[in-house]
Order: sequence, then structure tokens, then C-alpha cells
Amino acid sequence: MRVLVFGGAGLVGRAMVAEAGRRGWPVAGPDRDETDVTDPAAVAAAVARFRPDLVVNCAALAAVDACEVERERAFRLNGEAVGILASAAARPGARFVHLSTDYVFDGEGTVPYPEDHPTAPRSVYGASKLEGERRALAVPGTLLVRTSWIFGAGGPNFVDTMRVKLASPGGPLPVVADQVGAPTYAPFLARALADLGESGASGIVHYQNRPPVSWYEFALEIARRLGSAAEIRPATTDEVPRPARRPRYSVLAVGRFERLAGRPVEDWREGLARHLGSS
Repeated sequence: MRVLVFGGAGLVGRAMVAEAGRRGWPVAGPDRDETDVTDPAAVAAAVARFRPDLVVNCAALAAVDACEVERERAFRLNGEAVGILASAAARPGARFVHLSTDYVFDGEGTVPYPEDHPTAPRSVYGASKLEGERRALAVPGTLLVRTSWIFGAGGPNFVDTMRVKLASPGGPLPVVADQVGAPTYAPFLARALADLGESGASGIVHYQNRPPVSWYEFALEIARRLGSAAEIRPATTDEVPRPARRPRYSVLAVGRFERLAGRPVEDWREGLARHLGSS
């Protein structure tokens, strides 16, 4: 299978390129300097040049707070560009896989969100990603995978941020304890995307690792594995204000993925051990 990964230099894109390589699939992962995903001609040329069987979109403006002040850019990259990529993939008959987010929900749930739960984003990031979903799903055969709390090598993420903060002197480190979700290790996500792409699945699929935790609990586990004695204290969302509203509850129901893949989702703690051991 020939795989073309847009956003190939990012957190998930890099992991996806590596996963395709491990499977012996010819793969290309152009970054934003090589291919502007908002330029239909540039995207069409990249697809024509590589002749993929599978096009995976990992390109996005994922800086949640930046989206609040760069609304136009967010909708251009997270919304309009998705339609350009999906259409370009469809013309030669390649399948399109698009990565989306838990932020398309309102975050007020109390049980894991199934794929058909009503969307109601509360941030510009979430709204722009929902627009991308609409454009992706307008192309028949699209596979849309929602995920959450991604960490790994190749881009900013909570684990690496915490590692820096835990190594810095200072008082107790406040970490939000009233937001619950599920961390997802980028290489595990890439494996899931490859499995789903190979299976021919389409429509919406939720994928994240287990078990659900709060950011505070996640931080404690990071500190434990690093052997850090730094003090971490639980904080409320109001105590740690951010420009973009964060979901209070971001747990996704992953039953459809497990049925399609024939296996359970991985434990993020295994991914954390690998990431901290290799970086």
C-alpha cells in the first residue's frame, strides 16, 4: 500500500510515516514547507506525483489557544484544507483518512462519547475541526478518526511540557484536576490509523488509549516515572485560566475501533514508558 501523509513532520505525521515504513509500505510525508495543504494545485500535484492508495491527513493548526486569536487561519487549515485534501485523494481513487478531535463535543458528558453523539464545540479549535469533519465526510469512503490528548516525539505535548516544569525549581506545580480524558501515544495512534486504513473502514471511528485520567493524575504518573520529587497540587480549571475553553470530560467510546481492529486499545502508560525511555 502506498501511503501519502500530509503533515508528515508533526507529532502524529512523523509516527504515521514510521509505522508505514515498519510495514514495508512506500510512504511520503511532505511537511508544510513542501506542500501547502491550502493550495489545491500543490496538493493535487503531490497526489499525482506519489500515486497513493491511502492519503492520511495529519496536518492541522493544533495549538488550541492560538486558534482563538487566529480564527481565520484555524478554519483555513482545519476546515477548508481538509476538503481540498479529500477531493484530491478521491480523484485518482485513493482512500482518505482524516484525524479529528474530542473538542468537537461540548465536554459536558459523564459517559464515553459514541461516534454518533451530537457535536457542540466550545472553542474555535473545536469548531474549525468540526468544519473539517463536514468537508471530509462529504467525500464518500472517507475514514474520520477522532482522538485526544496526544503525546510523543515530534511536537509540543503535555508530557514534554511537564518534564521541563518538573525539572525547574519553584513552588508546588498546579495541574488541572477537574478535566478528565484519555492520553494517546502517537505511535499507538499511527498503528491504529494503519490498521483501519488497511481494513477499508469508513465513517467515524473513535480511538484513544486507556484508562481515563485527569490532567493531574497524568502529571503524577509522569513525575513518578521520571523519579521527580517536585510537588504537584490539584487545581481547578478556574485556577489555571486559558484563552480557549477546555472540555471537562473528553472520554471517547472506542468499541467500534476494537471491533474493526479485533483488539483492545493500548494502555497509555506503556506508551509513556516508551516515550520517556527513548527521549
